[in-house]
Amino acid sequence: MPLITIYNPVCGDRSAQRFVEQHVLPLLAEHGKTVNTLAPTQHAGHAGPLLVDFLESTTDTGSITVVLASGDGTLHEIINHLSLQTRTMPRFHFVLVPSGTANALYSSVFPPPADSESASDDEKVEYKLQSVRSFINSGHTIPLTLAIATLSAPPSAKTRPQVAVSSVVVSAALHASILHDSEALREEFPGIERFKIAAQKNSTKWYTSYVKLLPAPGAGRVQIYDPSVKAFVTHPDSDGDDPIVDLDGPFAYFLSTVNVDRLEPKFRITPLSRALPPDEASCEVVIVRPLRDPSVEWDTKEARESWVSKLWQIMGGAYQDGVHIDLRYDEKGKIVTGGEGPLVVEYVRCGGWEWIPDDIDESAHLLCSDGAISQIEKGGRAVCLAATPKEDAGFVVYV
Repeated sequence: MPLITIYNPVCGDRSAQRFVEQHVLPLLAEHGKTVNTLAPTQHAGHAGPLLVDFLESTTDTGSITVVLASGDGTLHEIINHLSLQTRTMPRFHFVLVPSGTANALYSSVFPPPADSESASDDEKVEYKLQSVRSFINSGHTIPLTLAIATLSAPPSAKTRPQVAVSSVVVSAALHASILHDSEALREEFPGIERFKIAAQKNSTKWYTSYVKLLPAPGAGRVQIYDPSVKAFVTHPDSDGDDPIVDLDGPFAYFLSTVNVDRLEPKFRITPLSRALPPDEASCEVVIVRPLRDPSVEWDTKEARESWVSKLWQIMGGAYQDGVHIDLRYDEKGKIVTGGEGPLVVEYVRCGGWEWIPDDIDESAHLLCSDGAISQIEKGGRAVCLAATPKEDAGFVVYV
């Protein structure tokens, strides 16, 4: 099986090249794994063309193994570039070497130990080599579910839809705004702190949009997490006659994942994605709508400002092993654990969704796909569907 190693020298803390040279290549050589090509990315979007060039240079195209030292964004670029090729693509086996800022996919399939911050240098190196060791030992692979987001303009625009393929996250509302604004902070704050700075900047925003939740084909219904039974149940608004669930805004948070249960090593936003995996390709959607709070009657500037503390309480739950999905409101709007009050977080499992932003809310027109930001045109919408490629195609990861 042809083997190519690609590293992004500028992602994360810019240590990918050094780590590959000092740890990955010697380990592969020690176990008789020959790297046919070693290639750094030279600019954004370069990794996909590198793989296409590698395909054209090899006669063995049954499947390709890619040792990828990067963050989630480089994998996103590869998947999008290869998905647009007109030629038949082989199956790609990815060996992940986490080198980005957050490394959501890697930290989801290899959850970091609770004491990771106090780990020794050798332990930190070994943690980053787990996918490599799985490959060396002919270990287990998992296929990647893909989230295919189509951004459509209104019919009057007469423009073709824009398609983005993701393997981690598609989002609107706060998360999309954070990723949009954090890019300008990358040089000054290369770590995850830039996301927290951008979050503070956008904390008082609510996003005006209309949402449709679409059932997965096998389930036939949209499902929602019920804290009282610690499981997904049929959404009360999804039935046999009309399984699609309609949601009105405003939204403070709207985020959908595939393959991952976290976006940072400790930010476990969709905790059941891997602890209680779906039976078919599905989107795990986390929704926060402030008007579900019994103490909030209207969408006003004052209400948005006073609600910020509750927003941070919800997000803080994601940093506490995902306890945010168990939160409820009491009759006075206080966020509590337990009781029978309205769910603070609507945690949904579905086959896909539609996000239809209000024309006058510019921030609601941002869409994030694995960190890449797109703009939904006025009068347009984004439709996201989960899909798993055929067995002899698509993308798998050594875990």
